[in-house]
Amino acid sequence: MGKERRNHDAKPEHGTAREREPHKVRLPGFLIEEEVGLGDLVKKTTYAMGIQPCSGCEKRAAALNRWMSLSRR
Repeated sequence: MGKERRNHDAKPEHGTAREREPHKVRLPGFLIEEEVGLGDLVKKTTYAMGIQPCSGCEKRAAALNRWMSLSRR
């Protein structure tokens, strides 16, 4: 029936999209360091709780760090 065709050329190819800045969240009085990524925060917290890191932990931490960072200012 009348299916619309999508222009697939409009999307950038995988790997060609520009890197976006991570979301920044202010937590004054909470952090000692100037800025920390969400992945690093999760990694430190789970390590402090005694959870051993797995092979995917570094990839997951890097992805979370790209997504969000926390800072004092």
